[in-house]
Amino acid sequence: MSRFRSPSRALASLALAGSLTLSLPAMAQLRIGQPSGFTGTISAGVIENTAGANLYFDAVNAKGGVFGQKVELVSVDDKFDPKLTVELARKLITEDRVLALFLNRGTPHAQALMPLLAEFKVPLVAPSTGAMLLHDPVNPWIFNVRATYQREASEAIEHLARVGITRTAVLTTDDTFGADGAAGTQTGFAKVKQQPVLVEKFPREKPDFSDIIPKVVAANAQAVVIIGSAGNVANAVAALRYAKSSAQVVTLSNNASEGFIKLLGANARGVIVTQVFPYERSIKIAMIREARDLAKAKGLDGVTPAMLEGFAGAKVLVEGLRRAGPQPTRQSLRDALEGMDNYNLGGISVSYNASNHTGLDFADISIINADGKFLR
Repeated sequence: MSRFRSPSRALASLALAGSLTLSLPAMAQLRIGQPSGFTGTISAGVIENTAGANLYFDAVNAKGGVFGQKVELVSVDDKFDPKLTVELARKLITEDRVLALFLNRGTPHAQALMPLLAEFKVPLVAPSTGAMLLHDPVNPWIFNVRATYQREASEAIEHLARVGITRTAVLTTDDTFGADGAAGTQTGFAKVKQQPVLVEKFPREKPDFSDIIPKVVAANAQAVVIIGSAGNVANAVAALRYAKSSAQVVTLSNNASEGFIKLLGANARGVIVTQVFPYERSIKIAMIREARDLAKAKGLDGVTPAMLEGFAGAKVLVEGLRRAGPQPTRQSLRDALEGMDNYNLGGISVSYNASNHTGLDFADISIINADGKFLR
C-alpha cells in the first residue's frame, strides 16, 4: 500500500505507472518514508524505482503483510532538491513516524540525510545511488542494495578499452555524484593504462552544453562517458549528435530506465548504460521471474532495470521487517538488516555485517538497441 503526497503532475504519472494504491490506510501500519524526485530531471527513473518496489509491497500486503501489518510506503516529492529532501524526511520521521527511509534518489540528497539518520536513529534502506560515501566508511544506518558508481564507471572504461577505444572524454555533473563517478573512471583508466582526452564538469541545474561539446569534437573523442541525471545526459547526447559527432556514449545505471530512453528519442540507439542488477528479461533468475510475473498480473509488459532496483530494495526491507519481529522499532529493524548473511533474493544474494553495508556488488554493461530496449 502506498500514499503519495506530491503535485498532481507526478501523481498522474505514478498512476499511469500502475505503481501506487492511493487510498489512505484504515490504521497506522508499517510506515516507510520515501522522499525522492518525482518531478524534475530524474523523475522517470524515480517513478520506475517506485513502481518496482510497489510490485513487491503489494504482493506482500495481498498475503496479509508482515505479522498481519501491511507495509505502507509514504512517497513525497523532494523535486530533486537536497534541502527539500531533508525537510520532508524530517516530517516523515517526526510526524508520520516512519520506521525507515527508503529508495531516495541522488548522491547529494543521501549525503544530506546522514545527520538526520544519526539524530533520529532511523535506517535508510536501498538508497537509489551508488555513491561511495554511502559504503565507505560504513554508516550504521544505511543499507545499500546495489554496487557503487565507482565500480560501474571503472567497468565502463575497461569495456571501452576492450573494444579498442583509446580516446575517451568524460563529462560529469558538478556535484558529489559527478565527482564519485569521475573517481571511478580514473580507476578504470589506470587499469587500462590510458588517460582521458578531456574531462569537463557541467552544472546540475540547466547545464549549457554549447561550450562543452565543441571541446569533445576538437579532442577527437571516440567515446564520451557522461555522468549526470537523465534529462541532462539526454541533452548532452542531443548536442553531441547535432555537432555531427558519432562518438560512443556511455552513462551509468542511474539512467537505466525506459524514461531515459524516451528522453533520448532518436538518439537512443547505441547508447551504453551500465547496470547493477541482472538482465531484466532473464527468467532463469528467480527474482526476475517473480518480478515479471507480478508485473504481468498488473497488466504491465515487463520490468525495467530501474523497476528491478526498487523491487530488490523492497525485498530486502520486507525481510528486515520480518526478522525484526511483530513489533519492530527503528533500532530492531537496523539490527535485523545488519544480521542478514547471504540472504537469497531469488538467484542473487545480499549480505550485511558491521563492517560491510554494500549488499550487492554486481556490475554489467547494456546497450540500447533500435527497438529502444536494453540488450546485454
